[in-house]
Amino acid sequence: MESPSKEDIITTSPRVLFGRAVREARLAAGLSQKKLAPKIPLVVSALSMIENGVRWPSPEVAKRLDGILGTSLMKLRERLEQENAMIPGWFRPWVEIEQAADTLRGWHPLIVPGLLQTSDYARAILWSRPGATTGSVEKDLEARMKRQAILKRECPPLLWVVLDEGILLKPVGGRDMMVAQMSHLLEAAQHPHVTIQVLPYAAHSMAGLMGGFVLAQQPGKPDTVYLQTAVRGQVLETPADVKIASMWYEAIRADSLSQRESLALIEKRMQSWT
Repeated sequence: MESPSKEDIITTSPRVLFGRAVREARLAAGLSQKKLAPKIPLVVSALSMIENGVRWPSPEVAKRLDGILGTSLMKLRERLEQENAMIPGWFRPWVEIEQAADTLRGWHPLIVPGLLQTSDYARAILWSRPGATTGSVEKDLEARMKRQAILKRECPPLLWVVLDEGILLKPVGGRDMMVAQMSHLLEAAQHPHVTIQVLPYAAHSMAGLMGGFVLAQQPGKPDTVYLQTAVRGQVLETPADVKIASMWYEAIRADSLSQRESLALIEKRMQSWT
């Protein structure tokens, strides 16, 4: 059994990756779920949930699978847990949604979203948090940069970002850092799956004053919304909540510049930082 690549681990849910590895090993051994489950022992439905990435197996189950299938699933489990530990527990549900989404639409009124931040810009943001330490900043920075791998996949999600113009004027980390960040935005917008728009001051829009959020669409699953707050984000799945957020997003986007106009404004603001 071939172990998942580093890129797989940072672009897919740990549960999904482990389940995929179990399924591949089972099929390679010529066993059905009905034949393998009693050997572990598990009920067939529990094994199915593990293979489908719904259930995270215990260390004992991983060890038993290794003994039955001649695999290294316990080592894989430990590796995945280590990768997952880099992400705050409250944020993990959203990261899994983000990684599985085929469309992400976000309104960002304060800072460049994590998926489009340069490492220097992200580090400056992370250092601004109360109680930040070198260890916590570097750990969170690595996790944030790894999230961006979804944009480099063979089939990346459609990313539609609306930024408030104030983000282009806010001095995060100094002039050179802002120039690099604006340049990064311009480069990212050249990819066909990325759309960046700017809500200008001139629009006098009130729609986005309630705060930032991201809407995610996953194949075969209901849409979800992630609300950004100063303390920790919140994932909402209630259809009524998602509908309201979608309406707010469309209202904000309607007041925004087109992508062509937005990129011209970003370039203009970038030049003002030089």
